[in-house]
Amino acid sequence: MTSSRVKLAWTALVLAGALAAAPPPAAAQVRVETSLDTTRVTVGDRLHLTVRVEHPPGTRVAWPDSLPVAPFEVLEMERRGPEESDGGRWHSMLRATLTVFELGQVELPSFALPVVGADGTVVDTLATDAFTVEVARVSPEGPEAELRDIKDPLSVPLSPGTVLTWLLAAAAVLAAVLWLVRRVRRRGEAPAPAPAEPPRPPHEVALEALAGLERSGLLERGEVKEFHVRLSEIVRRFVEDGLGVDALEMTTREILDGLARAGAPGDLREELRRVLEACDLVKFARARPDVERSATLLEPARRVVEAGARWMTPADEGAAEPTAGPQRPRQRGSS
Repeated sequence: MTSSRVKLAWTALVLAGALAAAPPPAAAQVRVETSLDTTRVTVGDRLHLTVRVEHPPGTRVAWPDSLPVAPFEVLEMERRGPEESDGGRWHSMLRATLTVFELGQVELPSFALPVVGADGTVVDTLATDAFTVEVARVSPEGPEAELRDIKDPLSVPLSPGTVLTWLLAAAAVLAAVLWLVRRVRRRGEAPAPAPAEPPRPPHEVALEALAGLERSGLLERGEVKEFHVRLSEIVRRFVEDGLGVDALEMTTREILDGLARAGAPGDLREELRRVLEACDLVKFARARPDVERSATLLEPARRVVEAGARWMTPADEGAAEPTAGPQRPRQRGSS
């Protein structure tokens, strides 16, 4: 009986030791493969490193953020996985593009790859293979590849022919300069500029500006204030350029007083008052008339321009519509 108990105890101890020595199931399924596309390059060439790790489901490879492969430099790095393989196993992969600028036998070092479970614990730690890479010069070795001293500058011998060539070249340059000087002197003074075209009559400019304002589409786009600002500027510019009153710097009241002192007709002043006061309400009192009402100001503005042009045209030119600028002397209104 005692012998049987001893045998049972001994068997239990052997099994426990075997279980303790055996690797855990997860660790037994972890495997890494490392490959390098070439082990002989010229300095600055690219190498491609591939690391493939097989691991059990529910685990992953904790890839490093930057590969510790000095003196090699990492140009590109791509990570893939985990992806399911045949037989219920999983694999993850890393591809890196490397380069090196040292000559001779250069070692690509091994680096560690922890495999962690779903709870973050390390299941196993793998190590990639190390490689020895032969890095050769870009140019062939030998005497032809050695650095040579800079050669001294070549000297040009001064022969009689060389001196004569330089003298002839200098004479040709001097002759060309003298010819240009004589040609400029013969031209004399520059021809008188062509006479400038006479300025267009102010009433024509104003009527054209009013037509452009009508076609601008400001009212259709709801830009009521901009419409009234431009209309006021057109009319004021005509009063200043065509009627001789500094309208651009005056208030509406001052403009009307200046025209009254200059003897402008009453109907012209009344039409002008209507246009300028309507524009002032929009510009300064924030009035917002509708599109139709705003558009009606174009006609009185045209009548102001036409009446002003007739008033400034001498009576002996007849009742025809004026086509030239103001002719009669006129008085500037005081500001």
